Amino acid sequence: MSYLVRRLGTFTLGRLAEMGRMFNFILYAVYVCVRSPGHPGHIIKQMSFIGARSSFVIVLTAGFTGMVLGLQGYYTLTKFGSEGMLGVAVALSLIRELGPVLSALMVTGRAGSAISAEIGIMRISEQIDALETMALDPYKYLVAPKLIASIIVLPLLCALFDVVGIWGGYLVGVKLLGVNPGAYFGEMQRSVEWKDVYSGIVKSVCFGVIIAWVCCYKGYYTGHGAEGVSRSTTTAVVLASVLILIWDYFITSVLL
Repeated sequence: MSYLVRRLGTFTLGRLAEMGRMFNFILYAVYVCVRSPGHPGHIIKQMSFIGARSSFVIVLTAGFTGMVLGLQGYYTLTKFGSEGMLGVAVALSLIRELGPVLSALMVTGRAGSAISAEIGIMRISEQIDALETMALDPYKYLVAPKLIASIIVLPLLCALFDVVGIWGGYLVGVKLLGVNPGAYFGEMQRSVEWKDVYSGIVKSVCFGVIIAWVCCYKGYYTGHGAEGVSRSTTTAVVLASVLILIWDYFITSVLL
């Protein structure tokens, strides 16, 4: 019995210590971003990597998500004779929930894993130690540009996701199933409010922080060897995805 209690205590203290280290990591990263964010060229490079290179997967995912919403929404609304509300259903689903969440998950899988692997390889190859030896802050060159770039590009990718998804719903609902195009866009214009758009923007900014925070942290404190990089990359993607879903619930409960 004492062995189990000791193991439980060790596990709990270890998790609490890691949570504290993660919290200190993001606090210092934000401090570096405010004090000395680094060369603008580094930020633009990360914006290109995280944002522009993720646009294809965002467009592809958004298009099919909107088409599925149009198809499912049509057959659901038909039961109530409300096919004209299809545009509202598609737009609100995308703007408030699916746009921010799915775009963040796609960026996590494509860019977040690469960020964690990149920093992890720099850690095991002692490049980060070399920066510290030369009195150069690794946060300024490795973490801050990625954090700033994620905060900037996630709302843009979310907006792209929403637009493409709405047009995907339009193709299925109007062109394929015969919903009136005036009703599709007219009801959408009357029903979608600024607070709906604002909710999506807030979520996407928060998700950008989570992606950069978790992936940079896991890479920065990766284990030894190729196995350590593999484990930290996998853990970063899983943890970031779970935190995105958990934080989405809390933000929704506050903004509703």
